[in-house]
Amino acid sequence: MDLRLPRPRFSVPRGPRRLIAAAAAVAVLAGVGTWSAVASEDDGPAVHRTDRMVDTGGARIDTSYFTAGDPDTKRPAVLIGHGFGGSKADVRKQAENLAEDGYAVLTWSARGFGKSTGKIGLNDPKGEVADVSRLIDWLATRPEVRLDKDGDPRVGMTGASYAGAVSLLTAGYDGRVDAIAPQITYWNLADALFPDGVFKKLWAGLFINTGGGCDQFEKRLCAMYERVAEAGKPDAEARKLLAERSPAAVGDRIKVPTFLAQGQTDSLFPLGQGDAIAKAVRANGAPVSVDWIAGGHDGGDSEQGRIEGRVGAWFDRYLKDDKSTDTGPAFRVTRTGGLDSTDGAARKRGASADAYPGLTSGTRAVPLHGREQTFDNPAGASPPAISGLPGVGGGRLSQFASLGVGISVDFPGQFAKFESEPVRDDLRITGSPTVRAHVKSSGDDAVLFAKVYDVSPDGKQQVLPSQLVSPVRVTGAEQGKDVELRLPAVDHKVQKGHRLRLALSSTDLGYASPDRPAKYTVSLKGDLSVPTAPGVETAAAPLPAWVWWLPAAAAVLALGLLVTARRRTTAPAPDPALAEVPLRITDLSKRYAKSTDRYAVRDLSFTVEKGQVLGLLGPNGAGKTTTLRMLMGLIRPDAGEIRVFGQAIRPGAPVLSRVGAFVEGAGFLPHLSGRENLELYWKATGRPAEDAHLDEALEIAGLGDALARAVRTYSQGMRQRLAIAQAMLGLPDLLILDEPTNGLDPPQIREMREVMIRYARGGRTVIVSSHLLAEVEQSCTHLVVMDRGRLVQAGPVAEIVGSGDTLLVGLATDIPDPLVDKVAALPGVASAVRADDGLLVRLDGTEHASAVRLLPELVRLDVPVESMGPHRRLEDAFLTLIGGATA
Repeated sequence: MDLRLPRPRFSVPRGPRRLIAAAAAVAVLAGVGTWSAVASEDDGPAVHRTDRMVDTGGARIDTSYFTAGDPDTKRPAVLIGHGFGGSKADVRKQAENLAEDGYAVLTWSARGFGKSTGKIGLNDPKGEVADVSRLIDWLATRPEVRLDKDGDPRVGMTGASYAGAVSLLTAGYDGRVDAIAPQITYWNLADALFPDGVFKKLWAGLFINTGGGCDQFEKRLCAMYERVAEAGKPDAEARKLLAERSPAAVGDRIKVPTFLAQGQTDSLFPLGQGDAIAKAVRANGAPVSVDWIAGGHDGGDSEQGRIEGRVGAWFDRYLKDDKSTDTGPAFRVTRTGGLDSTDGAARKRGASADAYPGLTSGTRAVPLHGREQTFDNPAGASPPAISGLPGVGGGRLSQFASLGVGISVDFPGQFAKFESEPVRDDLRITGSPTVRAHVKSSGDDAVLFAKVYDVSPDGKQQVLPSQLVSPVRVTGAEQGKDVELRLPAVDHKVQKGHRLRLALSSTDLGYASPDRPAKYTVSLKGDLSVPTAPGVETAAAPLPAWVWWLPAAAAVLALGLLVTARRRTTAPAPDPALAEVPLRITDLSKRYAKSTDRYAVRDLSFTVEKGQVLGLLGPNGAGKTTTLRMLMGLIRPDAGEIRVFGQAIRPGAPVLSRVGAFVEGAGFLPHLSGRENLELYWKATGRPAEDAHLDEALEIAGLGDALARAVRTYSQGMRQRLAIAQAMLGLPDLLILDEPTNGLDPPQIREMREVMIRYARGGRTVIVSSHLLAEVEQSCTHLVVMDRGRLVQAGPVAEIVGSGDTLLVGLATDIPDPLVDKVAALPGVASAVRADDGLLVRLDGTEHASAVRLLPELVRLDVPVESMGPHRRLEDAFLTLIGGATA
């Protein structure tokens, strides 16, 4: 169990802040500091780090300050905190990345963690929050930090869990905070640990243990925990104490742009906590974007790279004032289902909407059947039902659930169940289902645990989405009472023919139930209300606007061409030597907007020949999409040039008619057939119908009889192939495909591979950007590998992967760096580098270069060889080239 999730924030009320500003700055400057420079991985500016212990008056706080680039350049600042149980070291890499991107970044260890002193106060406004405000005071004294006014730096905050909450609190207490990006965090800690008056005992215990024991907390908090743990339920004082240290306490004062990522596999801070944050900040008039990630406190995929990318874009927009930055949709949810055949991981895809739907959008009534039922609350509340394993296995269990494997346990005689008829069509639940029930208890109170299962047609499998359960305490239940049950918020697809089962249990492993035995009697008072969030979808967007306004704007366009004709004649002359070369890129560079030292693409050069299927690879942020956009003439490079068949690329260049492109999100009119959509698209280009070569493109795409059907009936794979066919119209000599296999299942991916190979077989050229390395290895003849905007390697797939000249040496134990260097110096060895499974040894092709000769030399050096064999996997070669990042 690891509670150390990304980033925090802090601050103090304005009055006290002004009084302590000068003293705080002096305290920081008096701290003991160390300085170091971290080499940039892409030959960019070095990142400088200064470590200091800061005396904030109540504790000594361990900090690190990161900057890069020209020290005279004013830049916004970012505070990054760590998760509960962690330290500033956990967020160092993110801090270095943001520093390279033009921010002054300050990280710190919160009170009681790392080297910082003080007792843990669970984000006490007079403790941890005050510490952060003093750090902001110090940032205001830094000459390289941009100021909005004297003493007020331009500053953003980001962090997850514990850190996410302090960012919200700081934004409420300190008006100098300009933008925040909290993740998997809470709005009201009392509601999170005592939901509906039920004690979340396992998570509370994990909190105490992760903090180092009760004595490491403030005395009031320790006494509160011991009192509630002994009683088995919270009291009013406990709720008040936690509520005062929650963002909800200052909710009406949080008025800054907020990007919020909340976890779907999270029994600690479930989606309802994020929903409360989003509603409150939106009500204050601030921009809000919500992202439901696949992971959470119970495990799963935290999607760290993607989320950090969105955080960076959010800060670029709201701290750097770069209005051209795309911050992403107002709402996005990651959906999983099935396994990826390339790596065995759960497949993920995103769905989005232009507005956050909340948890009750598009409700649908689902009738439930079942008589009034009576069941037991056992003595001692044992054995407890099991919905999940909080903080231990929730994420992995949820992955099993996405594959149709149920693991939850309800004990006979300890629960009631109510069931629906089989659903007639697929049903997507997005939000919190609700239902009214009548509850009666043989004692004063009843504690119930409500959950909705997805039950297979044969009834043999029942899946609990995200392994989540909603507790409810019904007071005064002895005479019977009507209550509304709000079920856990989830995003889950119920397949056609499956049924929904509402279970109400008297116990749950993660929560405290009454020890005294009792009998509960429950009946339903209405249907299950299921939110469907109809605006959230992955369907293709409408046709681009230019399809509709192009005919009307023809005269304007013609006038524009006449006006710019002189400018176009000054474009570089065609290069006859490259007339048969589909693509040559030379010294291509593109800076980020309003930046002098941050490059999306830098000094990129490579050539693509006829008949090649070229794979463009690189981790997120490598510059692949920017390169493709420049290639398609959508944006201009800052330096270098692109030539297609010898013609220089400029927006509107005539040679672009020989280029076809598919970028994810191609739009179709759902009520028209596939063929009608393609005909309409081609007509909008204004080119002769016979030039479309529609039949040839459709034959290559392999859509068959589906062309006559309305696009709304298409599967995701068919939509993708239709989009490819659209890009192939006119049979362009150069075809560009950006992530063409997104959302496809293994058979559809195999078909897409054949489409690309068939297209190139006629002497045409295909460039494909993809993150599926195994698929690229099978589809592509050549590769270009990029990282941080630069070319890492280019050449045939076999050459990059290694055609027998690269060996994977499996090791029984790890070996030190000096021994790796000795292996690299052996006769016949060109290089030796570490890999996850051992060493990658590249042979140099001389007479000494063979596995037979290498093995005795390794034994002589006491290398613990466990296995040796040819290395031919693109994935390993790719990770070696880019230093372990992921595509």
